[in-house]
Amino acid sequence: MAVWTSGSYDIWLDEQYALGDLIYEMTLEEALDEISYRAQATIVVTPNFPGIKPGQAVRVLGKPYGGAEQVDLLHPAVVWQCENSYERMDRLTVTMYDRTIYLAKSEDEYVFPGGMKADERLRRYAEDWHIQLGQLPDTGIKLAKAMYRSENIYAMIMKDLKETAKKGGPMYRPRMTINGLELVEIGSNATVWSLEPSENVMNIMQKRTLEGAVTKVKVLGTKAAGDDVVAQVLAVEEGEIAELGTLQKIVQDSSFQSVSEAKEAAHAMLTGVQETISVTSLDINTIRAGDKVDLAGSGMELIAMSVRHELGDPGKMVLELGSPELVRRRYYMNESV
Repeated sequence: MAVWTSGSYDIWLDEQYALGDLIYEMTLEEALDEISYRAQATIVVTPNFPGIKPGQAVRVLGKPYGGAEQVDLLHPAVVWQCENSYERMDRLTVTMYDRTIYLAKSEDEYVFPGGMKADERLRRYAEDWHIQLGQLPDTGIKLAKAMYRSENIYAMIMKDLKETAKKGGPMYRPRMTINGLELVEIGSNATVWSLEPSENVMNIMQKRTLEGAVTKVKVLGTKAAGDDVVAQVLAVEEGEIAELGTLQKIVQDSSFQSVSEAKEAAHAMLTGVQETISVTSLDINTIRAGDKVDLAGSGMELIAMSVRHELGDPGKMVLELGSPELVRRRYYMNESV
């Protein structure tokens, strides 16, 4: 039997079959280090079940928190994997992704001249891969020349977005919407949901660690040197060495056009104690990775770094939250480009 009977959620297959009455359980998951929004549903197989196979078009709908009408939660999407099991009843577990999954699973090569911006490069990827685009902001930052060889398209997109952030631009995240592929600025959501420990929050876990801390950054040049010659040092920035000890990161990045750019990026990589907050609460099914969230009483500006929605009536969600500074360091300053 299905977990919910109120009609809050549904799965449409090939725009022909509504499977809501057959859903046993369903989750939606997303994280900032993954491009695709993922749904997993366990479906009860009945005699009139239409059958599901990988490659079919699918969409997940649900009533948003406080809303009365169903909206698209995952669309456009594709069936990626199917697993049958039997334990007192025949069940099918279906894994679905939004269609950015094709960018994560496909490789190509590109050579881009210097001076292009991340949004311009995304238009090029989309044109070559016949991907519909929604709204794209002007990302503003001119990028260095890039040679991408046999990499997946998502990795290329993220290198472009990381370089944008490293050079002082906003943090953007690719997101598939019903209008097409868009770039969403981290923390720019118009509706900011408030989580109240005395009302809708079940559990809060706060973690503080030196794992991932950086108290000294050395930026090296990328010009070729002989085996017996050390690389040129462009910049050295130091942080909380006296308090936390020396935790040094070496960066060798071809995108820096000046020493001042290297120093600015090195300073942005400095980080002390890493603090994250994990919250389990009643589900607000429209919260996405990259959204700003208000945790009452925390006194912090927080971004959802990962989200897991366990859909139901009522549902439950688990969020991993961090500051915008932590998001920038962890996801946008964490590797050379």
